[in-house]
Amino acid sequence: MTPNQVDLVQRSWNQVAPMGEAAILMFYERLFFVDPSLRMLFRHNMKDQSRKVLAMLSFTVAGLSRPHEILPLVQSMGRRHATYGVRDEHYDTVGSALLWTLQQGLGCSFTPAVREAWSAAFGVLASTMKDAARVAA
Repeated sequence: MTPNQVDLVQRSWNQVAPMGEAAILMFYERLFFVDPSLRMLFRHNMKDQSRKVLAMLSFTVAGLSRPHEILPLVQSMGRRHATYGVRDEHYDTVGSALLWTLQQGLGCSFTPAVREAWSAAFGVLASTMKDAARVAA
């Protein structure tokens, strides 16, 4: 990711984050609409799950400018997600649902450059998680 992409992700997240759990619940609605089979991976209270995802996204986005600080956590999440049954192809669906949610939350501020920056950020995070899951297997 370029420094400009990191900045775009962080600034756009600052616009979406105040929507809080509502944005994350919108994300899950979209995720389960696109792939209803993923619902079985979420056996916990979705409100609690939404809070955790919001906190994780906020932490990760804030740390994009310091990847060495967040990568161990991202790797740990990848290993943990593998134990829940998350497969490589699920990351594409999650990425698509995330971009859709950001587009809804940002409206006209979701420019092609912002989309590209978020795609790059998610790509780095997803590949890190998938690699960590493979090593743990």
